Amino acid sequence: MKTSDFNFDLPAELLAEHPSEHRDEARLMVLDRKTETIQHKLFKDVVDYFDEGDLFIFNNTKVFPARLYGNKEKTGAKIEVFLLRELDKETRVWDVLVDPARKIRIGNKLFFTEDESLVAEVIDNTTSRGRTLRFLFDGSYEEFRTKLKELGETPLPKYIKRDVEPEDAERYQTIYAKVEGAVAAPTAGLHFSKHLMKRLEIKGIDFAEVTLHVGLGTFNPIEVEDLSKHKMESEEIFIDEKNAQIINNAVEANRRVCAVGTTTMRTLETSVSSNKKISAFHGWTNKFIYPPHDFGVANCMITNFHTPKSTLIMMIAAFAGRDFVMHAYEEAVKEKYKFYSYGDAMLIL
Repeated sequence: MKTSDFNFDLPAELLAEHPSEHRDEARLMVLDRKTETIQHKLFKDVVDYFDEGDLFIFNNTKVFPARLYGNKEKTGAKIEVFLLRELDKETRVWDVLVDPARKIRIGNKLFFTEDESLVAEVIDNTTSRGRTLRFLFDGSYEEFRTKLKELGETPLPKYIKRDVEPEDAERYQTIYAKVEGAVAAPTAGLHFSKHLMKRLEIKGIDFAEVTLHVGLGTFNPIEVEDLSKHKMESEEIFIDEKNAQIINNAVEANRRVCAVGTTTMRTLETSVSSNKKISAFHGWTNKFIYPPHDFGVANCMITNFHTPKSTLIMMIAAFAGRDFVMHAYEEAVKEKYKFYSYGDAMLIL
């Protein structure tokens, strides 16, 4: 399989700038892998495809407001700082991306507040845009994190050209988000409303949770034609004993097991053993799933519509078959489904 096998024409107007008015009223394309048929529904209709004892597995990561704006010392130039990961809690050292990067060198200081209560010093260059910063803040760790949240902005993907709006703080977050650590939302889960969760519960559908802290690597384009040469960025994952057991029970009972999102699927495929059992796990994954791939846990999945030549469309193709997926995407473009983070959804059975 080559990268170009996953290319298609995506009109710019189909990239969703805003979410649907109500979470569960986004559109839903339903793909049946056995019959290779396609249905067009609303997301809230997802409940009709599941029965008592079936299982939904969610990624409960929580997005933190990772985008900050500071000013460079002396020149006062405005610099965007995108927090990627905390490297050291004690010394407040973080990996970040800076923009524009060419002006930011080791030793530079960035000021984030008028009163200079939050300052950062550049202590390392990691990539062309990557830097390591040490934050200087006179207060406890909790106060420091509160200050970052106060100043930070919801990290909408760069393709969304509008300014961040107050509703983004809520809508670019799943309703079941618990464990803070993601810089991008696990977007398939954005379609679940409290009302829909209640309907699923009443029907007797079970829920399990895993955690994968989504990094910016999720948006990285593939720059090689040979897929085996692409390297994924590592992301931190957790599965606890209780949720591993819930998942294993559903698999053993031959229930419908639905991975909500590509991040959930990657977490499951990282931690499944050769006998199709999930174990409790805490570690990092850089697993890249592309055709052919034998999936060990989930037998259906929910996902959004992804961009051409992305690692995400490749995983979907591994799950549902490349030709069927590319046909479904052609149909999605024709029917004007909305793509990407705030876009519509697909259920693959």
